[in-house]
Amino acid sequence: MVAIFTVANRNFISTNNIIAIARQVAVYGIASVGMTFVILIAGIDLSIGSIITLVNIVCAYMMVHWHLNMWIAVILSIGVATLIGILNGFMVSTIGIPALIATFASQTIFEGASYLISGGIPISGYDSAFGLFGRANLPGTRIPVSACIRVVCVIAGSFILNKSYFGRYFYAIGGNEDAAELSGIRVSRMKYLIYALSGFFAGLAGIVMLSRTGSAQNTAGKGYEFDVITCVVLGGVSVNGGVGKMSGVIAGVLIIGSLTNGMILMDVSTYMQMVIKGLVLAVAVGIDSLSKKRQAS
Repeated sequence: MVAIFTVANRNFISTNNIIAIARQVAVYGIASVGMTFVILIAGIDLSIGSIITLVNIVCAYMMVHWHLNMWIAVILSIGVATLIGILNGFMVSTIGIPALIATFASQTIFEGASYLISGGIPISGYDSAFGLFGRANLPGTRIPVSACIRVVCVIAGSFILNKSYFGRYFYAIGGNEDAAELSGIRVSRMKYLIYALSGFFAGLAGIVMLSRTGSAQNTAGKGYEFDVITCVVLGGVSVNGGVGKMSGVIAGVLIIGSLTNGMILMDVSTYMQMVIKGLVLAVAVGIDSLSKKRQAS
C-alpha cells in the first residue's frame, strides 16, 4: 500500500505528510482503545461517533456560552462521555438489550441531542489555547501533542489488557461468558466498566478532534464508529470475542489512516473511499471467520 501511494504521489512519504497522518490517526487511535475492550467481549459500540460529536458540541458550548475554563470544560465533557458509556452498560448488562440495538439507540439519541444543544449551528470562538490538544507540537520538536496523547492511551490500554486482572477478565468474558460467570467473574460489572471506558476514550478523542478542527460541527464524529471498528478488526481483534492485542490495533489504525490519507492524495472520490473501506472491513471479518472455522474443524 505504501509503495503504491508513493509511486502515485511522492508527497505521501514526505515528512509533512507523515506528521499529518500522525495527527489524523490520533482520533482513530484513541477511540480504538475503548472499542478494543468492547469487541474483546464480543460486543459492539455504535455510539462512538455520536459521543465524539456530542463532546465537540458540549465542550465548545461550555467554553463559548458559559465562559468556563477550558480544563473544566474538558473534564466535564469527558465525564458526560463516560456517563453515556455507563448508560450503554446499563442497557446491555442490566436490561439485557443486545449491544447492537442499545448502542444504536444511544447513537441516535445523542446525535439528536447535539443538534438540540447547538441549534444545528457550528460553534467557534473559544480560546486559541485550546489548540494544545490537537494542533500543538511538543516544545522544540515537530511531534504532535495529539500523537503523544494517542501513545499514552495505547500504553494504558496495553497495561489494562496485559498487566491487570481486568484484562484477563475481558478475555475470559469474550471467550465464554457463561464460563466466566461460573468462575466467579462479575460479568455484569465488567460490562459496565468496559462500556464506560469506551465512552471515556471516545470523549477524549472528541476533545482532540475539536482542538484540531477549531470548530464544533454537528457532523464531527459521523461515521467514525465505522472507521474505528475497521481499525480494531483489521488489527486482529476477533468480532467473536476473546482474541486480540493492542499492538495489532496500532497496526490497524496506521493502515486505515495511511489508506485514507493516500486516497485523498490520489484524489479518490469520497464515495469510492467508502467502497474501499467497506471492502477492507469485509475482508478482515471474513479472514477472522474463516480462521475460526479452521480451528473448529
